[in-house]
Amino acid sequence: MEPRSLPDVTEITPSAGVERACHGWRAKCLQRLVRMRLPVPRSFAIPSESVQSIATGKPVDLGALSDLFSDGDGLVSVRPSAMMPEWGGPGTILNVGINDATHDRLAARIGKANADTLYRRFVQGYAIHIARLDPDMFAQEGDDALAEALRCYRNETDEDFPQDPATQLAEVLRSMARAWEGPTARLLRQAKGAPPDAPLGLVVQQMALGLGPGLCGSGSIQFADSVTGAPRITGRFRRQHHGGTDGPGAQTQFLTRDERGPSLEDTAPEVFADLIRFGVAARERLREEMQIEFVIVDGQIAVIDATRVQRTSRAGVRIAVALARDGIIPESEAVMRVEPRALADLLHQQVDPRAPREVIARGINASPGAATGRIVFTSAAAQAAAARDEACILVRRETAPEDVRGMHASVGVLTERGGTTSHAAVIARGMGLPCIVGATGISIDARQRTLRAGAVTLREGDEITLDGSSGEVLAGRVPLLEPALDDNFTQLLDWADAAGGIGVRANADTPEDALAARRFKAQGIGLCRTEHMFFDAERLPAMREMIFADTPQDRRLALDRILPMQRQDFTALFEIMAGLPVTIRLFDPPLHEFLPHDREGLRELADSMDLPLSDVTRRVEALSEFNPMLGMRGVRLGITVPEIYDMQARAIFEATIEASRKGDPVVPEIMIPLVSAMREVELVKNRIDAVAAAVRNDRHADFTYRLGVMVETPRACLRAGDIAAHSAFLSFGTNDLTQMTYGLSRDDAGRFMGTYVGQGVYEEDPFHCLDQEGVGELLLTGAQRARQRHPGITISVCGEHGGNPESIAFCHDAGFDYVSCSPFRVPVARLAAAQSALRARSRDTDG
Repeated sequence: MEPRSLPDVTEITPSAGVERACHGWRAKCLQRLVRMRLPVPRSFAIPSESVQSIATGKPVDLGALSDLFSDGDGLVSVRPSAMMPEWGGPGTILNVGINDATHDRLAARIGKANADTLYRRFVQGYAIHIARLDPDMFAQEGDDALAEALRCYRNETDEDFPQDPATQLAEVLRSMARAWEGPTARLLRQAKGAPPDAPLGLVVQQMALGLGPGLCGSGSIQFADSVTGAPRITGRFRRQHHGGTDGPGAQTQFLTRDERGPSLEDTAPEVFADLIRFGVAARERLREEMQIEFVIVDGQIAVIDATRVQRTSRAGVRIAVALARDGIIPESEAVMRVEPRALADLLHQQVDPRAPREVIARGINASPGAATGRIVFTSAAAQAAAARDEACILVRRETAPEDVRGMHASVGVLTERGGTTSHAAVIARGMGLPCIVGATGISIDARQRTLRAGAVTLREGDEITLDGSSGEVLAGRVPLLEPALDDNFTQLLDWADAAGGIGVRANADTPEDALAARRFKAQGIGLCRTEHMFFDAERLPAMREMIFADTPQDRRLALDRILPMQRQDFTALFEIMAGLPVTIRLFDPPLHEFLPHDREGLRELADSMDLPLSDVTRRVEALSEFNPMLGMRGVRLGITVPEIYDMQARAIFEATIEASRKGDPVVPEIMIPLVSAMREVELVKNRIDAVAAAVRNDRHADFTYRLGVMVETPRACLRAGDIAAHSAFLSFGTNDLTQMTYGLSRDDAGRFMGTYVGQGVYEEDPFHCLDQEGVGELLLTGAQRARQRHPGITISVCGEHGGNPESIAFCHDAGFDYVSCSPFRVPVARLAAAQSALRARSRDTDG
């Protein structure tokens, strides 16, 4: 068979046709460095098509690549060049082309010991990674190691080590191409977001040796701190160093002047000045903070590579803003460069990435941030710890509504069960608490007050650290970074807001939530869940009296005690939001959630209500349901026990009058939950209208309000046209809608969701990222039918998907009016909304 010439093997010159899609990111970056006239060694780019051909075993004709072996020291390196740097690739191979003759020339220039080491290491690496020989046979060190390595190679292959540089290069290329196509490599790059068939280019570059006479060595330099993003020169330089080889006089030096030891700035100021100049030029021309890899040969710099500086989320924001402020990139590009989810890391404390960590358990990263505290197993213990001003982490098998006070008293929450939309996850995100749910491999013994995590047993009072961003539970106290809500954060979001996009409101149940929503510039409250207000210690007894009441009159008497408290709640929210829209969801949960279920709790309830224990037990049993999430809750409760909604409507309207007198006019938005039929809306609307009329007469004041529906059932989506006839707005509650569409319990799905996603049953957890094909189709159908019946109706999403960037993009493209999410996800949503708008404008321009 005739050797097949590699198509378009391209020498990297300023005018060469090097393309990232074909030759990969490294080749394109090197071409830009060459265009900047930086001292880049002669380099060639091999396109992905050729790499694929090599991997299938087709013969290789090196063509112009052979010229590299006649220049300089006659050695080359081979580096991977995938389309995206984060996709990785096979390891770099150095010193390709070394043979007996090259070894002799190198010995004369850099010394025999250095030449021996270079040759031996290449023989060992070639034998192990290219010829696939036993590594143990090539572990020799010492004076005779080179001869022994060559002898072992000959004994194992019955051939001398290849002396033809072209043969060596051809085999190295074939090995790297096949490694990229291997199943392990495919899985690794898929985990980094690459498609399974992602292409790979290769770069062959003339070697610059950091060994020999004069100032020689290798190093890297960058000009921004990887953790903070602040301007700072960092890196390394090692004299008489090449790859893994240290020559005589090897020494690690600082780059800048440092009292701790010698620096390149002191020993070679002109070389150091050139590196600074290269860095400034790279930042301006490549429009990015770059890390430059360099080799110094007898005082002359060779730039062998440049990569984007690795950075934390906070560093990424600072770098993007700095590039825009310096006029290197436009403000809109700075907005597009920051991953929206990265902003969540800036809002909270984070584990210092430089700190060592001992991971004792892993779970679902339900709410970002980090916290250190002492373990407590009950809400009462958490409140007691808070009273002592002691940081604690609430550890529960799973949380329930009565745990909210304990969560408020904690700095973090860890649960054995649950998923991304479980009670603990949703409430923790709203509070801005780091939270890990569905922790695998842990076992909680509430009686013994112990937590087992693998072989580790922790007791109440032991200290742990939660990394809610990664889902890792860490032993003991770990150094934390403080939030980074600085000028860079503010500037980026101001630019994002200027870009426009879908509106962003916050889910807020308390004045603290509302203040957080204002701080993060939410455009209003899109969901106020009133049931959380009823678990307060002052209100719970009245709520239980209402539940045990036998007549509507007795129920109203109990609710009259709660009315002023609810009025105060809503007044505070209206005043804090200062005229911005506030959407209040009427009472939603089943009544059994307000009652105890253990014998001790039942006895205490019987004592407090002066009732026989048997009566209390019978009433609790009567309210229990096989599937309470599909039972007597939401609008069903509002129709069968209408006194609850009557009281809430009166509290809302009286608070509207009071807040409007003090400040900006208030137009409350009242939302009916769990609707599935138009008649449900009619019944509730009639009663609310009657309450509004009564309040206007009683208070001699006028006001307006908007009534809408929370669309959480598939039937409500399909009948949205009918429902829209009586509604000013529809807000899709995608947590419950996903649950009902899939037939999944959002609290239990975490037990198997990882397996399902891993095996491709679901592409993503549908509770984390909106299922656009199934649930999304229901949203589009509902919105279309609602607007056909009521063109001016407001359409929104108020589930946790409202803070998910991909879901926000879907809502933007669907023409929804706003999304609503937890207060601490509002910055994420604002940035995601801006990016959706910018992408849409770019599509329109391209079209």
